[in-house]
Amino acid sequence: MKTDFAKTGDLRSWYVVDAEGKVLGRLASQIANVLRGKNKPNFTPHLDSGDFVVVLNADKIVLTGNKEEAKIYWRYTGYYGGEKATPAKKLRATHPERMIQTAVQGMLPKGPLGRQQLKKLKCYAGTDHPHAAQQPKPLTLAE
Repeated sequence: MKTDFAKTGDLRSWYVVDAEGKVLGRLASQIANVLRGKNKPNFTPHLDSGDFVVVLNADKIVLTGNKEEAKIYWRYTGYYGGEKATPAKKLRATHPERMIQTAVQGMLPKGPLGRQQLKKLKCYAGTDHPHAAQQPKPLTLAE
């Protein structure tokens, strides 16, 4: 029996997801699976064989419980004392696409492979996106 491995040059599909009314963590885990290629029969863990995902309406994502006020997003500038904290409510008002990117990034492998897979995620706050030429198909997600 022969094992079929994916190749990095394989044709990638484009998918579009409407995040309106979806819970952040549940949506992020399903997007991470598509970015890694785990939805394909020839999934190879050490290769980037996943597809592109375009997320629309990132500003209408749902946070359950008290996370809207209590959740804090941390980042570090690289300087001494340069640790910055942003509450989820403020991040939604300024950069709502970062909430999805951060959640998906935590579910991807750490290192060069995960960074390469994260580049295939395109998030937008509204319903307009510049990827119409790629003819993205709607991604069916489990509820």
